[in-house]
Amino acid sequence: MSAESATLTLAKELIRRPSVTPEDAGCQSYLSARLEALGFIIEPMPFEEVTNLWARRGTEGPLFCFAGHTDVVPPGPLDRWRFPPFEPTEADGYLWGRGAADMKGSIAAFMTALERFIAEHPDHQGSIALLITSDEEGPFINGTTRVIDTLEARQEKITWCIVGEPSSTAQVGDVIKNGRRGSISGSLTVKGKQGHVAYPHLVRNPIHLAAPALAELSQEVWDQGNAFFPPTSFQISNIHAGTGATNVVPGELNVEFNLRFSTEITDQMIRERVATILDRHQLDWHIDWTLSGQAFLTAAGELVDACRTSIQAVTGLETELSTAGGTSDGRFIAPTGAQVVELGPINATIHQIDERVSVSDLDTLSSLYEQILIRLLAR
Repeated sequence: MSAESATLTLAKELIRRPSVTPEDAGCQSYLSARLEALGFIIEPMPFEEVTNLWARRGTEGPLFCFAGHTDVVPPGPLDRWRFPPFEPTEADGYLWGRGAADMKGSIAAFMTALERFIAEHPDHQGSIALLITSDEEGPFINGTTRVIDTLEARQEKITWCIVGEPSSTAQVGDVIKNGRRGSISGSLTVKGKQGHVAYPHLVRNPIHLAAPALAELSQEVWDQGNAFFPPTSFQISNIHAGTGATNVVPGELNVEFNLRFSTEITDQMIRERVATILDRHQLDWHIDWTLSGQAFLTAAGELVDACRTSIQAVTGLETELSTAGGTSDGRFIAPTGAQVVELGPINATIHQIDERVSVSDLDTLSSLYEQILIRLLAR
């Protein structure tokens, strides 16, 4: 029987630590010890209850960064898992456990790729860093965004960044995310006048008043998208009104909605157009807005080219560039001017019962990361 790969061993070590958001459960301390041995300067950056790590090797530019998170989503009902979620188990060619794909497997691949690269290229060009947080799956307030704020305040700029989110669909490397849509949510309140349903002349039903405006918002063509992004999408996720009684007209309507937007429009343009539509319908309204992230795009350049050529060399695949899916911490890094892509394992089981990753894919991913480092930083 062949020896277990270093990437698999490290992935198991991380998975057995129950780091449900915002807990880190010692993952970053364990990684820090290995990084120190490679010559990295370790800088913990805790904010409130969140554990963050900034580790850097070198002082010159360009700066290459691996970004990821040690936190995981809750496992859910333990009795529904084939194997205990925090007892990493090999079976059927997979490593099973919470975080195997999202994204402790990627972090393990980061580390082993770095260890091999630095052993072969101890005097590499520029600098290498890791940005690791325990707040990616949570409210994202005290994680990567706070670390980036700290780096920006001292003019420490990332040149290239790979986020290890599970980007692949059928084979490792078949898809990389070179951008993400922006996300803005609104909590809309429309006021009316409460009263008895038998006296319609004495009430102002906010549901009736708002319905035409909501229909117009849902049919609005916000933009046409572009070569990288689909058109901006408006979706209502929840509507609530009423007291529970069938004979009472409610005095207030609450609507939750979200727009995933392209680079063809800004969040400010969205706010203004929503306000224009609501005012046109003469509503008494208020919106609390939450901007989760701006749209960003990394077009062709050194990082995308290095990823594409490395994937082709290691796997034989011609990778697809995509901006589909939800948000990631790349949305906090890209606005600094960094080139950002997401490259990680297959995403079929993330956030699910029986999350798992192919054992062989872990080594493939580590090889991809190493090849990218060689192409960008080897002398």
